[in-house]
Amino acid sequence: MLPGRHYPILLLVLLLLPVPVLGAKKGKETFPVYPSIRTNVRFWEQVYGRYTTTQGILHDKNDLNIIYTVVDLVDWETPGAARINRKLIKLARQRYKAILTRLGSGKKPATREERHVASLFPKRRHSVFLKARDNIRLQIGQKDRFRQGVIRSGAYLRSIKNIFRTYGLPRELAYLPHVESSFNPKAHSKAGAAGLWQFTSSTGRQYLTINDVLDERYDPLRASHAAARLLKENYALLGTWPLALTAYNYGRNGMLRALKEKKNYENIFRFHRKGRFKFASRNFYPEFLAAMRVARKLERDRSIILDRPRGTVTVRLKGYAPARELRSYFGVSARDFALLNPALRRPVLEGRKHIPRGYLLRLPATAVIRQKVARMGSRFYRSRQIRDRIYIVRRGDTAGAIARRYNLSLKELKLANNLDRKGRIRAGQRLKIPAPAGSTDKSIIVLRSRGKRRPG
Repeated sequence: MLPGRHYPILLLVLLLLPVPVLGAKKGKETFPVYPSIRTNVRFWEQVYGRYTTTQGILHDKNDLNIIYTVVDLVDWETPGAARINRKLIKLARQRYKAILTRLGSGKKPATREERHVASLFPKRRHSVFLKARDNIRLQIGQKDRFRQGVIRSGAYLRSIKNIFRTYGLPRELAYLPHVESSFNPKAHSKAGAAGLWQFTSSTGRQYLTINDVLDERYDPLRASHAAARLLKENYALLGTWPLALTAYNYGRNGMLRALKEKKNYENIFRFHRKGRFKFASRNFYPEFLAAMRVARKLERDRSIILDRPRGTVTVRLKGYAPARELRSYFGVSARDFALLNPALRRPVLEGRKHIPRGYLLRLPATAVIRQKVARMGSRFYRSRQIRDRIYIVRRGDTAGAIARRYNLSLKELKLANNLDRKGRIRAGQRLKIPAPAGSTDKSIIVLRSRGKRRPG
């Protein structure tokens, strides 16, 4: 393993080399199914291809051969479903925890359920049953959701495969969004990950533009280029796709440390238990293999009609431009404009900011729009972006009070200033106050609090 200071040089060299297909080495599988992960791959194939979101698989989190039962759940769209399902899951956990406790105390299985649980453990030592009590986990089935993801993938899969091919990457990697987002470009997680490829803000900013005007994580094609670069860098440092894919979830540095200690993927899978390498990271590569298998099977199902890509015309903007004026000129509805340009954020769509210079605008591929593109000239371009007003924070101010003072939502204020989830601010801090809709170019205005402690 090379010392850390050589990593950037190694990445630069490998990323510039013309590589036919990374991982396609003679005599080696690109995406091997190691003996140690076969059980996990089968488990995730059942999750994606057999059980629906109204079924919960109660299993052992370390040994996915051990499935205690399948819990029938209420449809999640039913009023009160979350509360009801939490109770059903809790009762199932308690029931099987009690069975494991009984078997662990040395009592012989007396019921059919107890005999079933006992049969799942070849070594029926008391300590095995007692240890298993703490490893009970429930996985919600995904069959119906996965099927919808396969339908959505039709709009993106071919383009993503072509993008990955240009980077010299295996086209099979294009199936990874089935694991990350079910091919929902609007997907976002509680941890702040967003888009088709579920980039967090910190990782996304290494490859994409993320600010109060643009969030390219929501643009499937831009985000796919970013994912290709990240995965190629992972492979350059880690050397195999099982390791590179696991690093996509676990983090590159953590995987490098694990590889240095455990030497190969199988040892990491079987024995690594440090830091954040828990159930999700350990199962990420098996999930990818299972998702690819199930997706390919569904793609061959003639009863499933896949979404098609929307035909578009693109325009590289030579200056800053108001979204509303462009929509009006091209005759595109606000809904279609936003769908075709998912990276544009609300301040742009609502007229509080211009579309930035250099942005590649997408429009419906109609003959009329093609003609309008050809003769649009420079009439819509502005020389600069709409400037923000600046508010200087004083003692006693809160982000919520400042937002109310200037008729903003707290979310808008946090977004414009990259504040944390709690909207923490400090005295003396300069906050950007987004301009109201329909604003014109102006110099920065410094706003000051009316009172001694509050913004108004």
